[in-house]
Amino acid sequence: MSQNNVEIISPIDGSLYATRALSDAAFVEHALTQATNAQTLWQDVALKTRAELVLRALDIIDQQRSEIALELAWQMGRPVRYGDGEVDGFLQRGRHMVAIAEPSLQNIIPARQDGFERYIERRPLGVVLVVAAWNYPYLIAVNSIVPALMAGNCVVLKHSGQTLLSGERIAAAFQTAARDMDLPQALQDGLLACLHLDHGATANVVADKRIAHVNFTGSVAGGHAIVEAAKGRFIGLGLELGGKDPAYVRQDADLDATAEALVDGSFFNSGQSCCGIERIYVEASVHDVLVERMCALTKEYVLGSPLDEATTLGPMVRQQAADSVRQQISDALSQGASACIEGSHFVASQTATPYLAPQILTHVTHDMEIMREESFGPVVGIMAVADDAEAIAKINDSVYGLTTSVWTKDTKAAKAIGAKVRTGTFFMNRCDYLDPGLAWTGIGDTGRGASLSQIGYEQLTRPMSFHLKTGA
Repeated sequence: MSQNNVEIISPIDGSLYATRALSDAAFVEHALTQATNAQTLWQDVALKTRAELVLRALDIIDQQRSEIALELAWQMGRPVRYGDGEVDGFLQRGRHMVAIAEPSLQNIIPARQDGFERYIERRPLGVVLVVAAWNYPYLIAVNSIVPALMAGNCVVLKHSGQTLLSGERIAAAFQTAARDMDLPQALQDGLLACLHLDHGATANVVADKRIAHVNFTGSVAGGHAIVEAAKGRFIGLGLELGGKDPAYVRQDADLDATAEALVDGSFFNSGQSCCGIERIYVEASVHDVLVERMCALTKEYVLGSPLDEATTLGPMVRQQAADSVRQQISDALSQGASACIEGSHFVASQTATPYLAPQILTHVTHDMEIMREESFGPVVGIMAVADDAEAIAKINDSVYGLTTSVWTKDTKAAKAIGAKVRTGTFFMNRCDYLDPGLAWTGIGDTGRGASLSQIGYEQLTRPMSFHLKTGA
């Protein structure tokens, strides 16, 4: 990022893929004024009309699949073969939140009292700032944008500079939908604005009195910066931050299915997933078998240019990110860990590039950073444990808590384990997945607040109580 511009340096070849001027103070002021004015109109628009607009915008994105897949490859390294998956998830989440809007936003009516009419309305907050991350540019943004708009708020979107084209596409889709429906010009202009901001300008927008709520997805450090920027303001903050998501494999698990799912959960998107698997605990009796099967599956990946349809593993988002993971791996090996994958197996994996081979480490301990701190790359540590009790202790030995998965055929045992682990989502025989019908949330340094599901609507509205004396 230069002084006045934001630049996308492609991880494919280090070239300058796109550049945009940073939004200056006058542009930001105009956007916030438009959003505020639009929101006073939008909150009175019928829910059916809001739904029609949102669904139109989703359909516009659906029609841009091929362009989106190519842009994602150039912007952040995702292989083009997986572009449809991002769009499919975007549509699934968005359409689900539209479908549940009416029951989620309906009035809450307490027990009847003679002579009184009492109810609680879900009222919009105002203007919502969405600060979206680059690793799933559409999936992360839709989690906040659709319920915010359906609840009667307007949105200011600040997307990651690495995926700024995704932010522009999303904003354009909603603006086009508003225009096609011949909504008032104020709504066409202010319903969803896209700003290109550096850290300082983002902090200024957070602090602006016209912003009523902030949803941020990013690093723990970024979350602290958002909290600092909002200091002294009584507004809601939704913060999805770091993770070190664990899996626990019991001796009764289906090891073939488990190995396949955990390899995908560890290495999809080059391991750059908020809820990707970063540490695995295995009952000792099946440890060696699981490791063998996971290593064999990992060697089947094809690391290379994301523009190639044969590629199943693209580069990390930038060299510095890859170097950080390389350092974690190197440190673990120096402390006694063992590497399952020989570097020569993936010829595209080269130092001083974003291209990094997937790696499985065994003989790891919690004294190693690889099992404590977020990696956010294609590496996972696997550790043998004696039983459920040890697995639970290891799972909870973390400052993070986004998702935890247990792999077993015993549902009763899984539920008992789930009741004892510190996590936002607990899976049995599944991982690295987000169900829009459930609350997406975390504890500890993973952040606070929740998105999606009915609870997501509660985060993006405020309750207003009506207490009307109707009798004599």
